[in-house]
Amino acid sequence: MFGVRDIGLEWDEWACRTRAAAGQLTIRTDVAMYPVRPFMGRTRGVIASPPCQAWSMAGKQLGLLDQPLVHQAVADLAQGRDTRERLLSACRDERSLLAAEPMRYLHALNAVGEPEWVAMEEVPHVLPLWKQYAAILRSWGFSVWTGILNAADYGVPQTRRRAILLASRVRTAEPPPPTHAKTLEPETLFGPGRERWVSMADALGWGATDRPVPTVCAGGGPGGGPEPFPSGSRKALTDARDRGAWTRRRSATGIVLTSRREGSGWVERHGTRENRPADEPAPTFTAEAHRWSWSLRSNNQANATVRRADEPAGTLFFGHRANECVWVAEPLPDEADGGSGAVESIRITAAEAGALQTFPADYPWQGTKGAQFSQIGNAVPPRLATHLLAPHLGKTLTRDDFTLAA
Repeated sequence: MFGVRDIGLEWDEWACRTRAAAGQLTIRTDVAMYPVRPFMGRTRGVIASPPCQAWSMAGKQLGLLDQPLVHQAVADLAQGRDTRERLLSACRDERSLLAAEPMRYLHALNAVGEPEWVAMEEVPHVLPLWKQYAAILRSWGFSVWTGILNAADYGVPQTRRRAILLASRVRTAEPPPPTHAKTLEPETLFGPGRERWVSMADALGWGATDRPVPTVCAGGGPGGGPEPFPSGSRKALTDARDRGAWTRRRSATGIVLTSRREGSGWVERHGTRENRPADEPAPTFTAEAHRWSWSLRSNNQANATVRRADEPAGTLFFGHRANECVWVAEPLPDEADGGSGAVESIRITAAEAGALQTFPADYPWQGTKGAQFSQIGNAVPPRLATHLLAPHLGKTLTRDDFTLAA
C-alpha cells in the first residue's frame, strides 16, 4: 500500500512461503543469529513483533517469570554487551529472550544514525519491557510513545489489545487517532464522530449490523432468498423437533441447498424434493421455525470468549486449539421456547479467520490448515499496522483507503 520495500526475517517455513506468494521479500533465518551489518546504512524503519507465546494468556506465560532476565538482556545489549547466551540458559521459556532481540539491531543501527523510526508490537504483558526500550531510545534522541491499543478502535473486527511502541527521530511519536468506537458517535462541530466497531458479520459480508445475522428462517432470507450460512459449512442446521434442515454444499453450478426434510405437504405442492440453487427461495416449512443468532467461540475452555456475529471477535489465537474456534448458533431470545432448536458447532475456516484479521479474501496462505491458522493468529492485523505506520511513512489515510474482505 505504501510502495516501500520491506525485508522480513522469519524462521517459520510456511510463513516464509506465504510471504513469497504475496510478493514480499523474506530471509528465512533465526533473528537471534542473523548479523545486523547487511542492514546498516540502508535502514529507514524497524518493525519488531517478537513471538508472543511465552507471554500470552493463551500459553503458560513463562515469559512473565523470565521478565527480569529479558530486561537484563535489553540493558546489556543497549550498552553493546552480548549476554544472551548466559541469560538464555536461565530462561524457563527459550522464546522469552526474543523480546530483547530488537535491541541488538537497534543498538548497531544507532551507531550509524539509523533507523528513522521504530514500531513494535506485543501482547499487553510486554508493556513494561516496551517502556524500558522507550527510555533507552529517548536517550538516543528519539521521540517515543508506548501504550495499549485496541484493534477494534481502528476498524478491525476484533477486540485485540496489544502493547505498542512507536518511536521517531523526525516527528513526535503518538498513537494514531482511533477511527471507530463501541457505539456510533454523532457528528459535532469538530467533524464527524467515530464509526461503530466493525462486526464479524460486516467483515464476512453476512449482512447489516442492526440485527443478529446470519439467520435461518422458514421463509428464507430478505427478499425471499435463503439466508447466508457461515463457513461454507456442510453441517446441517437442525431444530430439536426435526422440522427441517438444510445442508450447504458446492456443485458445478454453484452453492446448492440440500433438503433433508421438506416439511409436510411439500411434495404435494411442488411435486419434487430436488435440490435448489442458493439463489432460489428456500421452502416454507408448515411448522414454526426459529431465527438463529450466530456466535464465535474461541476455544472449548469454560472461560472461552464468545461473541455474537454482530460484534467484533475476541482476540484470535491459534495453535493446538485451532480446531476449537467454532461458530455456534442459538435461537433468538424473543423466539425461543421450550422446544428450541440446536445446531452443531462449525469450525471457523482459515479464510474467515484471515478476514477477521483484515487480510484480503484472496491472501495466499500457504501450508496445512494448522500452519495457516498459526500464521493468521500470530499476525498483526494489516489494518491496524497501516494506521501505525502511515504517519512515519508520510501518508495521510482516508476512509477510502480501506476495504474489508468480504
